[in-house]
Amino acid sequence: MLKLLVVLLLLAIVGSLFSGLFYLYRDQGAGERTVRALTLRIGLSIALFLLLLAGFRFGLIPGYTQ
Repeated sequence: MLKLLVVLLLLAIVGSLFSGLFYLYRDQGAGERTVRALTLRIGLSIALFLLLLAGFRFGLIPGYTQ
């Protein structure tokens, strides 16, 4: 379940990145849609980071052992 959520978040991050690129090209850098798309990407990246930290903390992601 956690793996699926991580993959979905990664796909959403990449999709948001490409939508930001698309809006940047289409609006010639003058619109707000680029800023919104890239802000969404930052929010999704932070959410993914926190999800991975929580997964490690609660034992859903095993740590490295020697």
